[in-house]
Amino acid sequence: MKGNGNYWLKSGIINVFQNMAGVLFGFGSFFFLVRSLSEHDYGVWTVYMTTITILNIFRDGLIRNALIKFLSGANDADKPKIMSAAFTINILVTLVIVILNLSLGALLAKLLNSPQLTQLFYLFNIVYVLNGLLTQFNCIEQAHLQFRGVFVSVTSSQAIYFLYVLYCFVTHKTIALPHLVAVQILGTAIAALIAFLYTRPFLHFAIGIYRNWMLKLFNYGKYAFGTSISSILSGSVDQMMLSSIISPSASGVFNVAVRIVNLIDIPTSAVANIVFPQSAKRIETEGKDAIKYLYEKSVGTILAILIPGLIFIYAFPELVLYLLAGQKYTDAVPLLRITLLYTLLIPFGRQFGIILDSIGKTRTTFYIVVFTAAMNLTLNYFFILNMGVLGAAYATLVSNIVGFIIAQVILRKELGVKFYHAFVYSYRFYPEFYEQFVKPQIDKFKRRNNK
Repeated sequence: MKGNGNYWLKSGIINVFQNMAGVLFGFGSFFFLVRSLSEHDYGVWTVYMTTITILNIFRDGLIRNALIKFLSGANDADKPKIMSAAFTINILVTLVIVILNLSLGALLAKLLNSPQLTQLFYLFNIVYVLNGLLTQFNCIEQAHLQFRGVFVSVTSSQAIYFLYVLYCFVTHKTIALPHLVAVQILGTAIAALIAFLYTRPFLHFAIGIYRNWMLKLFNYGKYAFGTSISSILSGSVDQMMLSSIISPSASGVFNVAVRIVNLIDIPTSAVANIVFPQSAKRIETEGKDAIKYLYEKSVGTILAILIPGLIFIYAFPELVLYLLAGQKYTDAVPLLRITLLYTLLIPFGRQFGIILDSIGKTRTTFYIVVFTAAMNLTLNYFFILNMGVLGAAYATLVSNIVGFIIAQVILRKELGVKFYHAFVYSYRFYPEFYEQFVKPQIDKFKRRNNK
């Protein structure tokens, strides 16, 4: 139990720091970028980032969870075969995406109403190849319950991008969008090298094509892949459709509201990274009751951290927008308030996918996420046509509510989960945090003064 506690403590601290660094560097870049670019150029960059996120998920969704799951439970003889099989899939997917991007990048840019995207998409192929290596190394490290290399590599890449944007802002240097992609190339190359150095003790590839392991990885990963694609489409289709139907500027305005909400989403991603490898092990040793507790407790912890930030932003949206995005985007207040409403549902959905994947119900997760993504796509089209930019926010809110209801019905049936228990754990979080962390420091301070 002590070792398990150390795992949660160490991995929790590292993952929280990683997500804090990611959000802070990401938001710092946004803070200066949104003030340096015109509304049109920022909108184009938003569409580019949304598109490449989807392209990354095409590969990462197929490999990440499958590699971590099989590698974490494999014996020493099978580990080199699993790594080689995953690397083969990685290469094949990378080749397909690069060829498609070179062939269809110009057409996609035209469909998205942003001709500038063509050059950005072509440059991104280099980032994509490098990011494939980075993903492979990070997954291998996570499968061995190590997170330090992931933290250092990912944070280094984000820091390089942030420092470039900051330099341009301070020196009043005009930012060309292709230069931003060039910085991404540099940052990803350095991150991949760092990840390799940290993962090198675990790298033992076997020579050959291991079809059995490739099939196992693919059969598990195909549903996680579909889930990831559908999930990211559900979260980004609004911005892409705004660009296509209205303009890139409209997508940029919506992105500002989403960025602010993401600032308070640090704990969701951090807890998800910890829960997956842990739940994959506990389902084998402790059964479904342990997974039920894991879900309710993790969601409750996330909510306890999120709610104060949500209340503050909802109470002072104009101030938050002005301070973080500047005068140009203060008209995004209605958008921000709507996005805050469905932010409360995100931890339930994120942990739902993590838990079901870890107990082997990837097909169920896939079907649900595909359904909600299709609903979000349909609602976005009609809502944007009738309500403009606000329609995108309402469409995402409705699809999140429906997805939440479906997920909780399935969790109740499979694991006996009661969603309101998360709020009980959320309430208990504050006195527990006080007793375990704050009170000992106060007592220590008092004893020191008494001396």
